Amino acid sequence: DAHVHVTSTGLALTGLDLTGCPSLAEALRRLAEHARRARGGAVLGTGWDETRWPEQRPPTAAELDRASFGGVVYLARTAVHSAVASSALLAASPEARGLPGYGADGLVAQEAHHAVRRVARESVSRAQRRELQRAALDRAAGLGIACVHECGGPEIAGEEDLTDLLALDHGVERVGYWGELGATERARSLGAAGAAGDLFVDGALGSRTACLHEPYADRPDTTGRQYLEAEQVAAHVVACTEADLQAGFHAIGDRALSVLQQGFEEAERVLGADRLRAARHRVEHLEMPSAELLALLARLGVVASVQPAFDERWGGPEGMYAERLGPERARGMNPFAAAAAAGAVLALGSDSPVTPLDPWGSVRAAVQQSALT
Repeated sequence: DAHVHVTSTGLALTGLDLTGCPSLAEALRRLAEHARRARGGAVLGTGWDETRWPEQRPPTAAELDRASFGGVVYLARTAVHSAVASSALLAASPEARGLPGYGADGLVAQEAHHAVRRVARESVSRAQRRELQRAALDRAAGLGIACVHECGGPEIAGEEDLTDLLALDHGVERVGYWGELGATERARSLGAAGAAGDLFVDGALGSRTACLHEPYADRPDTTGRQYLEAEQVAAHVVACTEADLQAGFHAIGDRALSVLQQGFEEAERVLGADRLRAARHRVEHLEMPSAELLALLARLGVVASVQPAFDERWGGPEGMYAERLGPERARGMNPFAAAAAAGAVLALGSDSPVTPLDPWGSVRAAVQQSALT
């Protein structure tokens, strides 16, 4: 599995997983039940998706407060690019106030989400984290997954999370990536294969932070969020190549992928195609690529780390992609067959816990999607 978050997967397996929850009311009921079992401890959950609920909205901090008896609650949305936090957690995260994406109703995205998530993960002890990691790796082994690529980073789970995971005594092989701009020495010191993975060029479509050329169909006032410029992408690729490390980026929206393309083109002008090919750089997700970008990735040997289950879950004429983008743009999402035909190397993954560890399910989803395009 070429893209996982092991500790978060362990939390989903052993804690409050709202994936497939049919309604907001049911999510709050499950939260109350979990909070009673937690006996005053923090509740960390994941997987909710308001687009599938009849209420068509996320929970609020006030609702989390009532369901948890005033406790500390962090509930990540399904793509983990936004979350809703209880009042107690917001109070413990004063640095989040005033940051982009902060909502007084408890919904946090962008930089505010990163700040709140850092505080939430501090409620998990090192010993608890190791047990979560072991639970996730046990599940991977049970599914026949012999190797997982952990996409860590300062805004994901922290340095100790990555080093403890890589040092854990377990039969499933772990390859670590550290998603921090220009952090080649830090990535090497942590034992990572590259400064890659979730180094964000943009966000996610569900939270409307994926960066688009044209506005969202259901929110014409926004085109998402761009975190990096092409010059930064180029400098990072050059630095990683010269350090004999993989570079890699999270990029979903068409505008973000245009930025990525410009960055790789500039890096090619600096170092040449042969050196970039030898480094086997990566791009995560690659959901709205142009034909020109696919050709570039193939020429430069950049691996496309893709998640076919995303399209299975959110694609189709009635799915979240169509709601966010409109049917025409949504129809061109995740062109796996076109990428393979262009010569790009595809690495299939789940982004667990965003979608479950399911290797053959990923293969099936890729084949079914490709048959439609």
